[in-house]
Amino acid sequence: MITLDNMLDDILGREGGFVKDPDGQGGATNFGITIGTLSTYRGTNVSVEDVKNLSEHEAREIYEKQYFLGPGFDQLPSSLQPFLFDSAVNHGPGSAVKFLQTALNKHFDSGLEIDGGNGPKTRKATMAAYDKAGDLLIPAMVSERLNHYINFVNNKPSQQKFLLGWMRRLNEFT
Repeated sequence: MITLDNMLDDILGREGGFVKDPDGQGGATNFGITIGTLSTYRGTNVSVEDVKNLSEHEAREIYEKQYFLGPGFDQLPSSLQPFLFDSAVNHGPGSAVKFLQTALNKHFDSGLEIDGGNGPKTRKATMAAYDKAGDLLIPAMVSERLNHYINFVNNKPSQQKFLLGWMRRLNEFT
């Protein structure tokens, strides 16, 4: 059975601890939580030291509120949730929903606007597609995320050094 705690454990395992890579897009990061995300969550500018001292409990809270419940992934089929949640953490919730919307349009002719919002139309289209194809939605979303990585690295060659890790991460869902 898939639980939020299991998904959070997996996310934290993938994200690791404190990192301040000069080529990383998010700056100082701990448990995958960037300095910008932590500042937004706390409602004030935070320091690198604040990021370094971020507790696992607070990281879990941020992930649950902003990357799982916030985009409404709890309202979608449970077997799709781990991929969508991980995509939200890695790319932002809007991008995760866009992977879903694009896959639904390509493979199920859903006619959705690719807006990154998990609104009633997206949820209804997801449920209809899931009723028809079940977990076959996952490889369709994986393909969209793979395309995103490739385009991202092509546009920002400095990110090439992260590609192998991203591919390993993505491979967990295939």
